[in-house]
Amino acid sequence: MYKQYIRNLTVQNEKAEMASSGKLKVLLILGSIRDGRQGLRVAKFMRRKLVERNFDVKFFDPVEMNFPMVTKPVHFFGPERTNAPKILVENEKFVKEADAYVLVSAEYNHNVPPALTNLLDAFPGSAYAYKPSGLVCYSMGPFGGMRAAMALRAITGELGCLSVSNIFGIPTVQHAFDEEGNPKNDHMESGAKKMLDQLEWMAHAMKNHRDKVGLPS
Repeated sequence: MYKQYIRNLTVQNEKAEMASSGKLKVLLILGSIRDGRQGLRVAKFMRRKLVERNFDVKFFDPVEMNFPMVTKPVHFFGPERTNAPKILVENEKFVKEADAYVLVSAEYNHNVPPALTNLLDAFPGSAYAYKPSGLVCYSMGPFGGMRAAMALRAITGELGCLSVSNIFGIPTVQHAFDEEGNPKNDHMESGAKKMLDQLEWMAHAMKNHRDKVGLPS
């Protein structure tokens, strides 16, 4: 009885601590710029799912941002960002402020779209570090972009925003959503939920720890 009471009390304290940490900021990043891209439908769906969970969502779409091919990352301009392009300086702030990241990635030639790595590599690893990420990968075939997801595991690990274990993979994406991102089958809801449950837990836990003890020197 006493042990069960202590366990219940611990769970209640953890929930209260998570709730007190405030609204989490998440950066949703779309990684495709191709004509006719299916990823925009996926991103619309994911944005709604994040808003439903009370995340403060910032959306990076390289097409809408007119994001350039980066020949010099923002941190290469020195700590004062002297002469750095405005688009890099302004958006670095959103990368730093985010508590979590959701990457929406197609799979091109069994790998990550170059537009996604170009955007991610434009900012320093320190901007992403000690925060979680969630992977949403898709393909027009039966494997749901899993080979791109495996490449993103390594990339997010190096950036310091390790991806949660569950990957939301979307096979035959052309049949999964309408143009507004409304799902056409139950897997979309259940698949997103599994990944976001993990991401939300990790984002709260890591934010609480950052706030309590800071970052390693």
